[in-house]
Order: sequence, then structure tokens, then C-alpha cells
Amino acid sequence: MNSNCRILLLSGMIAILNITGSNAQSLKKSYSPYFDIGAALGVREANGTEERAFAILEKHFNSLTPENLMKWGSIHPQPDQYNFEPMDRLVELAEKIDARVVGHTLVWHNQTPDWVYKDESGASLSKEALMERMENHIETVVGRYKGRVYGYDVVNEAFFDDGQYRTSKWFGTAGKDFIKRAFIKTNEVDPDTELYYNDYNMWKPEKTDAAIQLAKELREEGIRIDGIGMQGHYGLDSPSLEIIETAIEKIARAGFKVMFTEVDIDVLPNPVNRHGADIDATFPADESYNIYKEGLPEDIQEKLANRYRELFGLFKRHEDKITRVTFWGIHDGGSWLNNWPMPGRTAYPLVIDRNFQEKKDIIEALVQVAEN
Repeated sequence: MNSNCRILLLSGMIAILNITGSNAQSLKKSYSPYFDIGAALGVREANGTEERAFAILEKHFNSLTPENLMKWGSIHPQPDQYNFEPMDRLVELAEKIDARVVGHTLVWHNQTPDWVYKDESGASLSKEALMERMENHIETVVGRYKGRVYGYDVVNEAFFDDGQYRTSKWFGTAGKDFIKRAFIKTNEVDPDTELYYNDYNMWKPEKTDAAIQLAKELREEGIRIDGIGMQGHYGLDSPSLEIIETAIEKIARAGFKVMFTEVDIDVLPNPVNRHGADIDATFPADESYNIYKEGLPEDIQEKLANRYRELFGLFKRHEDKITRVTFWGIHDGGSWLNNWPMPGRTAYPLVIDRNFQEKKDIIEALVQVAEN
């Protein structure tokens, strides 16, 4: 073999190794046989202002969710005013990187302006008037993105942890009919998009059972619902894999798709050691709970990597039931956990750090899980 051939062969081998290495470190490529890998985006990431985000999104994620851009207060702040531009940019970005869009969320008790529930005189709306307002909102938003959004979290967090219906203004005025009519209207406007119910602490049996019962009731009444989203706001040690697995199996056994919609792992303590995502459960800033301001100790970083490895091992075992795993944010600096349950925390819950650098130990661990 002459020297030119050797150079060509060597170059070819290096190219193959580079391509293989690149693919091996891409979460979306590694998990493409199993489920989508998603990320939640804010305004800066969606509109391209945060330029460092694009390469990360293109490499690792094939599903994009608006963290706040589609919530009522953001997209429909006043009765006759819609703010579509940020969501438009997110949809365009998703199409550019060949990612699916998940709409979040059409109906929620939080981040909904007070005017939604009142008439022009400030009096509370009747049930029918409130339902009409909700349906008009859904028709406008879903209609705008018809054919471009893969699925919607139609209703978000309608239950307390004990399985009782949340005493929100929606429920107080319309009972659970607001849930049914939201699903009916979304299906009418875009019959080709998937429809989900989404909630946190879905590992708690009472909440899981309540969500499943609601989903069954919808189907029994001929109302389409495709899946149940389990928000994955977890800690280093809890909840256990066993109790999460039980919830996955219950939902799938009932005939619904499962998706993990808001995955992050909080390594910091908080005053009551609670997890979940009740954004109203906040506390004053306290530096005694902000203990890793200069970075994570090596043993905590190792625990974080192991926790992610174990969770994704569980997800992969149930890849026949799970359709998507979405991280709630792109990088640590943009995580909501910097300000919950108290402001000023230095949080480390994701697989990309504050400088938009991959946490290589976690990425490598997740890729290994996918390949084994």
C-alpha cells in the first residue's frame, strides 16, 4: 500500500470516528430509537438572542416546549391583545432544526390574568361566559399553529397531590367541565395534534389515580385525550425509581401514552424538603439553603450523574410506553430552580451548565444507557 493510500485510509478512518463520536454524544440521536428528547425554551433562546443556545438545541433536542411563551398571561395578556411573536420564533426554530413543538399550556390556574375571569364591570363571569372566553382563546392560539404543533398540554395541574380537584377559579366556576371543554375545543380546532393532561408529583398514587380516572372519563364521553404528562421535578434521592415506575405502568395500562415533561434534578436543600412544582409554595431568600454558590462538590456532581443515569435507565426500560423526555430548561442558569422555592439560589439541575457547556459525565452516562 503506497503512502497516498495510507493517508486516504487514515483520513477515512478519522472521519468515521469523528462522525461516530459526534453521534454518540448527541442525546437526540442516541435516544431516537426510543423517545424524543426535549427542552423548554425562554424568549432569548426562541428568538436567537442567546446565540449559544442554538448549537446545543440542534445537537441534542428534537422536541421544543415553550416554558412560558404560550401561557395565557404571555401570549394573551389583554382581552384584545395577543403576543404571538415569541411563539412564532420558537416554531420557526423548531422547523429549522427538525424538532417537534409541544404547546404548553392552554389552560392553567397560574399565569392567567385576572381579567380572564371577569366581565367589563369587574364581576365574575358565569360558567358559560368563562367557557366561551376559554374556547375563543384556544381557537385563536391553536388555530394559529395548526399543523405546526405536535401536541398540547391542554390542561395543566388540575389536581392537588391528594387527588382532589384543585380549587382554582376555573374549577370554582365550571367544575371539571372546563377540562372537558378544553379538550373538546382543542380537538375541534386541530384534530391532528396530540392532546395531553400534564401535572407534577405524578408519582404520588392518589394523584396518578385521579389523572387516570379523569382521562378515562373523557374517553368514555367520546372526548379525545392521548397521553398524560408526568413532570419530572425530582431530587437526588426521591422519589424512588420504584414509585415512578409504578406510575408509568399504571398510566400505560390504562391505555394512555406517557411523557416526562419537565425533567430536572434539584441538588439543593429547601425549607421543607419538598419537590414538585407548586410555584406558589415559596419562601424568603435564605443563604443557608444556597450552599453551592461556587460550584458543585465532586461527590454531589457524581450523585447528580448517577441519578440521571438511573432515571434514564428506567425510561429506556419503558420505551414502549414513553414517547418523550423533556428537560425543563436548556442550561442551569436559565432554570426556574434558581428562584424556587426561594429567590437567589444557584441551581445545577440540568445536563448543560451555566456557560452552555455540556456536563460531559452526565451526557456520557446517558449515551451509555441508550447504547446498552
